[in-house]
Amino acid sequence: MVRVREPFPVLGEAPAGRPGVLAACDGSDGSLWALDRAMTEAELFRLPLYVLAVVNPSPTGYPPGMAELVQESVEHLTASMADGLRRAVSTVQAARERPYGGELSLHVVLGNVIEVLLQTASAHHTLVVGTRGNGGFARLLLGSVSTAAVHHCSRPVLVVPAPPVT
Repeated sequence: MVRVREPFPVLGEAPAGRPGVLAACDGSDGSLWALDRAMTEAELFRLPLYVLAVVNPSPTGYPPGMAELVQESVEHLTASMADGLRRAVSTVQAARERPYGGELSLHVVLGNVIEVLLQTASAHHTLVVGTRGNGGFARLLLGSVSTAAVHHCSRPVLVVPAPPVT
């Protein structure tokens, strides 16, 4: 996978190590609000914060021989998501009253979003998600990822709503 050494290194594997707070981030407003709350939770409980983005380049799979042809596109997509994660963390840190002071790592993983989140969350203290991400229908109260997390996660799930409109 992709390993990028910039202000925030992004690891190409699921978070491992000491159990911590796992924040799902797809760059949507909902995931940014969830990331902010995840920072607060990690600081409060003195746990590491793992920020995870999952990229599913082919939800239905590739026909035989096609995987090799699209490898460059997958690498580009993964690198783009890594940049998006860095921007998300920077944006949330800039909006906070004080910078995040805990242990933080960023991860971009290829796979089915729900499967990867549920599997990864099983090794951590808490999973934090927004009510809705980038996909789906605006009229839904919860998106498919947050709904699946609430119903199937083996760890506590914190679903962060949008802030009230003022």
